[in-house]
Amino acid sequence: MDVAPLGPDGLPAAPVRREADPAEAVRSRPGVTRWVWRSTSEVHPRLLAAGVRVARCYDVEAAETLLLGHEGRYGEPRSAAAALARLRGGPVPPDPPQRPAEPGAQPSLFEPRDAHVPLEDLVAVYAEQQRRIGATAHPDRMRLLVAAESAGMLVAAEMNRAGVPWRADVHRAVLHDLLGERYAGGGEPRRLAELADEVSAAFGRRVRPDLPADVVKAFAQAGIKVSSTRRWELESIDHPAVEPLIEYKKLYRIRVAHGWSWLQDWVRDGRFRPEFLAGGTVTGRWVTNGGGALQIPKVIRRAVVADPGWRLVVADAAQMEPRVLAAISRDPGLMEVAGRETDLYQSVSDRVFSGDRAQAKLAVLGAVYGQTSGDGLKNLAALRRRFPKAVAYVDEAARAGEEGRLVRTWLGRTCPPAARATEDAVEEAGIPVAAGAPVAEEEPDATRQWVPGYASTDARARGRFTRNFVVQGSAADWTLLLLAALRQALTDMAAELVFFQHDEVIVHCPEQEAQAVAAAIRDAAALAGRLTFGRTPVRFPFTTAVVECYADAK
Repeated sequence: MDVAPLGPDGLPAAPVRREADPAEAVRSRPGVTRWVWRSTSEVHPRLLAAGVRVARCYDVEAAETLLLGHEGRYGEPRSAAAALARLRGGPVPPDPPQRPAEPGAQPSLFEPRDAHVPLEDLVAVYAEQQRRIGATAHPDRMRLLVAAESAGMLVAAEMNRAGVPWRADVHRAVLHDLLGERYAGGGEPRRLAELADEVSAAFGRRVRPDLPADVVKAFAQAGIKVSSTRRWELESIDHPAVEPLIEYKKLYRIRVAHGWSWLQDWVRDGRFRPEFLAGGTVTGRWVTNGGGALQIPKVIRRAVVADPGWRLVVADAAQMEPRVLAAISRDPGLMEVAGRETDLYQSVSDRVFSGDRAQAKLAVLGAVYGQTSGDGLKNLAALRRRFPKAVAYVDEAARAGEEGRLVRTWLGRTCPPAARATEDAVEEAGIPVAAGAPVAEEEPDATRQWVPGYASTDARARGRFTRNFVVQGSAADWTLLLLAALRQALTDMAAELVFFQHDEVIVHCPEQEAQAVAAAIRDAAALAGRLTFGRTPVRFPFTTAVVECYADAK
């Protein structure tokens, strides 16, 4: 491992030294040293395996991704080798393909993803990135975003190593209760077989409920036209097959996504070990490479059980999207509402919708997601009268998207240009494709009652996406700083971050540390709010539960 201290200009401030043991090189430089390296996912897992934890880092490839996006070049190769080639004017190599998920494997055992980049070349890339950051419209914000993204990479690597506490025996018991006995030969378990028989009996012929085309055809033969087998569409139909079909689909999904095979593949030594990938979507939200960790059904959460003498501190950010909108729009009225730890939607309803909380919630989410049908326009008009700057902020983001302009989060994460804002990118951000449909069944946040879709890459559709992007992306930036602050607060504790998705954090800790962890989460949320958005009245409260089992948190 080649090591050199860097000066303010990003260039070596002393001769390069060759260190035989990377872990010892880091161990000999404790404290607040910030390590600049090519890729956290390549280096940090190996350091963790050697018992070394890095306090701070600068991830060159994460920074390159953000800078390319900011320059309107999202999707160009992001590796250090590609950045070096662009700097030197040579042919730019493509990024290596993402390594497929390997159930049960440890990230520290993976081989490096591409060719080695010498230290002097890596330093040149880093120095050029510092220049590019300084050339952005808000350099301080971009520096903070790069630091936050790099910290997120450290958190992800540590979560991957820690794993989520998981009781395989409880998981098997849940599957048995839901699905019944498994038959020899790999056939459907008893309960699924029974429901399949009920569906067939309702249609008067044999129907495969696991085959959507077969179900659609059966309904057509019964004189009922359906375009899909999604639950929201099925629930609008009056037919005896609907109830067993919906139940079959729910249980079938559990069997496929989190059944016995999943348990065998992904749970080892009392831990579920997905590979969390920080910044895996265009909005900055995280994804996982295999394992489906961000879509654990509520019933399966019974298997997430703390170790003996330990607890799970489960924290949910309360009404994060409208609070973020208040912070980025600087709307005085909405900031005043979001400055309270009380129910934001109820406060909005009291001011705008005569106390109708449900209508207020739909109106606020409709403003963020771009509802333009039904009561959406009327609700939006009411919000615009009461919170004009907030609505104008997302309106401008939508207009910029429709016109093909670049749209950025508060810290500078940039939405891809129109040509790259594909349906895949939108679905990654959590917005279902079916326009006007209720939220997809796989959506883990059941409080989202309605999310408009994104059915094409035309201007209007991109405007709906960019309207949402400025809020969701800014929320993702805030959560990165939350994780960074919380990670720092837990440094001297036995507690470990084990799970994160969008607006939810789980810390596994000894019982005696639980209250200190809950306080650390609250403090980290407040600090992240100040760092991300400056000093505003907006507060970011968390609903926190200290439990032995994840399922008991909600």
